[in-house]
Amino acid sequence: MEAGALRAEEGDESGLARLGEAASAHPARVALAVVASIAALLVATEGLHDTAQVSLNGLSYGSIYALGAVGLTLVYGILKLVNFAHGDFLTFGAYMAFLVNVTWGLPFAVGVLGAVAFTAVLGVAFERVLWKPMRGRGAGLLQLLLISIGLALVIRNSIQFAWGSEVRSLDVDVFSTVSFLGLRIGEQELIVAIVGVTVLLVVGLMLRFSALGKQMRALSDNLDLAETTGINTARVITYTWILAGGLAGLAGALIASIANVKPELGFELLLPIFAVVILGGIGNAFGALSAGLILGLVIEWSTLLIEARWKLAIGFVILIVVLIIRPQGIFGRARAI
Repeated sequence: MEAGALRAEEGDESGLARLGEAASAHPARVALAVVASIAALLVATEGLHDTAQVSLNGLSYGSIYALGAVGLTLVYGILKLVNFAHGDFLTFGAYMAFLVNVTWGLPFAVGVLGAVAFTAVLGVAFERVLWKPMRGRGAGLLQLLLISIGLALVIRNSIQFAWGSEVRSLDVDVFSTVSFLGLRIGEQELIVAIVGVTVLLVVGLMLRFSALGKQMRALSDNLDLAETTGINTARVITYTWILAGGLAGLAGALIASIANVKPELGFELLLPIFAVVILGGIGNAFGALSAGLILGLVIEWSTLLIEARWKLAIGFVILIVVLIIRPQGIFGRARAI
């Protein structure tokens, strides 16, 4: 009997070992298989209609998480800067959309473009007056981390000083719905999902095939080596901040169109965005693109089983499980920080 128990235990251990080996060899395939299995289980237990309905919401929020995470992970990958002010870049973008859309009375689409442009300028401005001089002085990871936390507080309190702490809304129609295939989704949420996923695809193609994208990936692998090959690293870093700031501004404007505008908006999104960055692999932009959509879907799927107020906690449970199995994230490579 003891021998049988021992063999069963050894079988369990070998099964876990095979699972770990599979996750290490093909992490993306394993992750997609797990997500597909969860979706199939929900369809079987909760029905196709309910699963598809929450999946639409998951795509909306997942695209916002991914848009915020791509800029954050690009900045880390190239500059090794953990930018805790990135969430407040989203808040800044939301308020720039409010300025253009509500204060100036222009259409929401113009407000989105304004949010992208103003936040991109903000990112470049801080690179010129803060991050570049600090790198020149040899600031380490801890110093840059503390500076980014201080910068986040400066941006948040400046916004609160200018606009106050009251909750605001953009001038968009949040009541109209669209129906198709028996599913219903808010018109604005559908716009957010379409715009978010489209921009993510464009960014992914740009990073994969354009000269700038290849240069960004080269700097992420080894900045010093990239500079010796003739790449204008200062120009690429500037474009990185333009892309990171612009995507943050877009994410802020999109989330502001389906939620309230308030000074703490970006701070509340910062932890899910960091979760996406870690799940996708720190510094891996393609991982952030995929992990954002995956996390958005899984978080919304959880509302079929538990109360909606606990759904963010589910996201972090997933994060902990993934890190136990694969500390470098789903798409990341093992590296020392």
